Amino acid sequence: MKNEGLAINGGKRVRETFLPYGKQWIDDEDIQAVVSILKSEYLTTGPAICEFEEKIAGYVDAKYAVAFANGTAALHAACFAAGIAEGDEVITTPLTFAASANCVLYQGGRPVFVDIDKETYNIDAKKIFSHVNSKTKAIIPVDYTGQPADLDSIIRIAKDNNLVVIEDAAHALGATYKGKRVGSISDMTMFSLHPVKHITTGEGGVITTNDSYYYNKLIQFRAHGITRDPQQLVTENRGSWYYEMQVLGYNYRITDFQAALGSSQLEKLPLFLERRKKNVALYNQLLTEFSEKDKLIIPFQHQDGESSWHLYVIQLRSECLKVDRDTIYKALIKENIGVNVHYIPVYLHPYYSQLGYDRGICPVVEKIYENIITLPLFPLMEESDVYDVVNALQKVLSYYAK
Repeated sequence: MKNEGLAINGGKRVRETFLPYGKQWIDDEDIQAVVSILKSEYLTTGPAICEFEEKIAGYVDAKYAVAFANGTAALHAACFAAGIAEGDEVITTPLTFAASANCVLYQGGRPVFVDIDKETYNIDAKKIFSHVNSKTKAIIPVDYTGQPADLDSIIRIAKDNNLVVIEDAAHALGATYKGKRVGSISDMTMFSLHPVKHITTGEGGVITTNDSYYYNKLIQFRAHGITRDPQQLVTENRGSWYYEMQVLGYNYRITDFQAALGSSQLEKLPLFLERRKKNVALYNQLLTEFSEKDKLIIPFQHQDGESSWHLYVIQLRSECLKVDRDTIYKALIKENIGVNVHYIPVYLHPYYSQLGYDRGICPVVEKIYENIITLPLFPLMEESDVYDVVNALQKVLSYYAK
């Protein structure tokens, strides 16, 4: 395969059909779960939402879970519950989707970006302390690709400085850290339910917490800042119909049919995780040769955590190639391999540049960003798909090797 002409140059593709980097797995049980809600009394604000939240909380060993319309809404709610306001600073990583930092801006705060560890690609906990000051209110670590961040160190810094830890675990449902499920460790933890994530509700997000104060704030925030709870009413209680808007919240509610899909998907999560890990093991086996020949770096896994493997990210060794990452990306796409790049460092986006963030503030992430490629990884992938990806990678890298 590696001796054939590249598809980008007119050669034959490795695959006849396009292999995406991620894809949902929806079966008849999922469809029936949604249909049953569509035929029921409640399409939204009904019992299916509470049932889903209880199942998620139980799975991650947390006391509470609150579901939202999407993961970004969930992060926004967590920032509200943490009391982040104008003038506050929140420390986070730049190697993430923009929502991890945008949620701070929504509350009038300012994200402070700390560079990443060059092996795990997670925020470098050793560099956090020097960014803590009197304005710092919280830390938002991201479990990049599904690998838990250095939570012990982060939580220790947070406790010493009276900070809130909002763990962005959009990639990490099913991951563990030192034997504990992600979702039960930090003050608040967010999971994404987007179709490419471990389970899906179409769009959706969840915050898990063990703190009743945060739980009540989250519940209220997702429903316009309104409460009907008699114990929380401020002015009066005129009966079961009465309600009060006490804060400026948003309509961030999830629907019952989405929640029903989530409950059905959660039943299959062990299978989804098993298949992801099986494909990762095959990738690691097949790509070791490239790693030894210095063409690429395969993902590093820290012994403290067990990744849930949302993404499989390789790092090219640019010094061994005649072209840059973008050329490799384009060549792989032409081979019908749906690679991707996760992510553009947040502060390099034009909007953040306008806010005064400069290139060069996190040199490790900027260097790694120019060389990373996300390979396809999802539960429906077969072994033959993994071989196709590796064959295409071998074909392209061999062609462009120095």
